[in-house]
Amino acid sequence: MNKQKVIAYVRVSTGKQEASGLGIEAQHDYIKKACESNNWEVVATFQEAVSGAMLPTDRPQMAQAINLASTLNIPIVAAKIDRFSRDVEHMAALMKRVSLKVATMPTADNFQLHLFAALAEQERQFISQRTKDALKALQERADNGCVESMAKVKRRSDNASVARKAKADKALLVDNPQKVTAPKVNTSTKHHIDIAPHVKACMFEGASTLKAVADCLNSKGKLTSRGGLWSPTTVARLMGSIGVAFTKG
Repeated sequence: MNKQKVIAYVRVSTGKQEASGLGIEAQHDYIKKACESNNWEVVATFQEAVSGAMLPTDRPQMAQAINLASTLNIPIVAAKIDRFSRDVEHMAALMKRVSLKVATMPTADNFQLHLFAALAEQERQFISQRTKDALKALQERADNGCVESMAKVKRRSDNASVARKAKADKALLVDNPQKVTAPKVNTSTKHHIDIAPHVKACMFEGASTLKAVADCLNSKGKLTSRGGLWSPTTVARLMGSIGVAFTKG
């Protein structure tokens, strides 16, 4: 049986993920296994580190993948649907140009992938709104004199200040490399800042034990700072670091 030729596309969102190789290696592995199971043959691979919010045709490597796929009339395969895009409109525009395959759902066609993309975007919007509501409630409790809430708000503010300074220093380093020494960044702290909203979202979705939070984070594809899966122990350390605790019944 002749193999179906496909083009592989691998994307990570940050230079940090690119340097670690963890996200990239996992995506290559997903694609490799899907090819073995579905009789696909990768004829070209395009890989880049860009934000998923960017229009697919504006990404250099994706643009090349689209052109080649259109020329050869073959699909582009990615490890997961969000590697193509996190925006349902972007996905719809992309599907008008090429056929897409997703390694984790290899039998899904473009129409089904469009539905999955719409549901994923809706879920992200719900999570975002719940997080905003939770933070608003936290601020209200702090304003009403709750000591614990005030401490949490202060930690969030301090962490945000650290993140803003790191971002500003990085921009200054790019513009004036001869004048700035690259700061030493606590990657663990930065990771905690990034993961905190997802922990809170899991808790608001009903996760009330360390194991439940770990399972929730793993199901969302969120990794530990070392690129591994979450366990009750690592969740406990994280929650202690970001000042989050379960509400006592």
